[in-house]
Amino acid sequence: MDRKLPAEAESLSGPSSKRPRLDLEGEGNTHIPKELKTDLSPTGTVNVAEQPLDHDTSCDSPIKPKKSKDKNLRGRRRRDQASRDEWQARNPDASKEPRLPKRECALMIGFCGSKYSGMQFQKTQPGLPEQRTIEGELFKALVTAGAVSKDNSEDPVKVGLARAARTDAGVHAVGNIVSLKMIMSVPGVDNLCARINTLLPPDIRLWGFQRVQRSFNARLLCDARKYTYFFPSYLLIPPKPGSHLDRVLREHATSQGCEIPWNNDPFWSTIDPSTSTWQEDMIRKRAWRATPAHLERLRTIIQKFEKTHNFHNFTVAQDPRDKTNNRFMKKLQVAEPAVYGETEWIAVSLDGQSFMLHQYDFLRKMMFALVMICRTGTPNNLLDELFELTRVHIPKMPALGLLLEYPVFTGYNTRIAKKLAPSDPDYREPIDFENYSEEMNSFKQQYIYDNMRSIEDRKGLFDGWIRSIDSYKGNDFLYLNPKGIIPPEAIIKKGERRQDPFRERKVFNLTSFAEDDSEKVQVEELTDEANEDAEESLTKQQLEEAEG
Repeated sequence: MDRKLPAEAESLSGPSSKRPRLDLEGEGNTHIPKELKTDLSPTGTVNVAEQPLDHDTSCDSPIKPKKSKDKNLRGRRRRDQASRDEWQARNPDASKEPRLPKRECALMIGFCGSKYSGMQFQKTQPGLPEQRTIEGELFKALVTAGAVSKDNSEDPVKVGLARAARTDAGVHAVGNIVSLKMIMSVPGVDNLCARINTLLPPDIRLWGFQRVQRSFNARLLCDARKYTYFFPSYLLIPPKPGSHLDRVLREHATSQGCEIPWNNDPFWSTIDPSTSTWQEDMIRKRAWRATPAHLERLRTIIQKFEKTHNFHNFTVAQDPRDKTNNRFMKKLQVAEPAVYGETEWIAVSLDGQSFMLHQYDFLRKMMFALVMICRTGTPNNLLDELFELTRVHIPKMPALGLLLEYPVFTGYNTRIAKKLAPSDPDYREPIDFENYSEEMNSFKQQYIYDNMRSIEDRKGLFDGWIRSIDSYKGNDFLYLNPKGIIPPEAIIKKGERRQDPFRERKVFNLTSFAEDDSEKVQVEELTDEANEDAEESLTKQQLEEAEG
């Protein structure tokens, strides 16, 4: 039965059934009966000027048609379909795979980063060699195993791939999180995790995966990250008497009316430093052991880094007044030393809520300050000055000692535990790397620690680094003095060129030294004219060894 419209509505009815609401009363009442349908002008506004309405239309304003909430979703589906059609056109003989359900998942992985160009997936540019990355290897294994469909196999963005921590080239991680939408149940595969591990290189491991909430993002929901830095304890031995650094710091201390704290140090007082070679020194350094006083000093210094500070001196080219320099370090600890082979090693754990831009440089600079303050007897109050707006140059420790332990998701785990019961269909298991501790420790020893110690034993990398520091004869390190005060000569002033600045060498950014000719450490990186003075610390024999 047709319903007859009121007389007023007959002149307003139009062909379309979807019309914007109009404030007929000018008081926020935007509801009109369904029967009162209006026509839209070409500009998208409502034509009411010529209608015989009995209200004042002076208050009416142009109303734009409501946009569809699903516009972005429809566009994304069209792009996905276009990508599938393009792949099918390139592979006409391939049978169309059945569509399998995808679920948002968190993948717990670990890796030794020595042979890779960092964590993040990199598309191969035309004419350039492929860059091997951790995500690139993982994504290929997921596609081959069937956890990612062939429709999505060319671009990880299609499955929303994200990571909790982006590691630089050569940096290791015992635990890291990658999140993406993946097929959790692949036909014919009983153990998907084991299947993926057979497709991965042995220095990349998938510890496990689990379904997470649809809103999960590995990077945004990560509350903190735990790192460890390892270094040989002999780095705490004071500068060699007669070295450039020894002479510069000694002269500056004298000008302050002070004496350097390492006068008559037992390590150097028993020999003639002027005649001992670096090879003889290296043998004695590896036999040296840190005392309880050294460890106590390290633990006292490192407490100064905890809580919130302005870390502008520990990052790269940051304005000291930039608020993003303020970072919160939760807990830092110095473990008891352990002897491996002939060398004693010290582990420092760093637990931070958030790290700086170029976070690995940030951590390595922190370790430089810790080690150098300890070995030169500089008072702890120097760190208070480094947290102020004064700019100085702080080099980086070698990359070889840095390790990401795992990211922490306390907030996410707490939220799902409070809001949902395990019986709830939307409940998800908390993210906990402790479930894989046994496998992770075994992998860490075999692929990370053993590799790290082997490189130090063969190349003496840390010894080469500390001697490059001791061979510097400029003013950049004058803040390492008995008063712990930054002198004007060590301050970096904006717009002024520094005289004789300390130059860091790329070799100390490496974590892999191949024995064949495919991956050499280029001699040019160590022997340019700008580093001529520092070459006193790296002998010809060491350079040849660095070439592999």
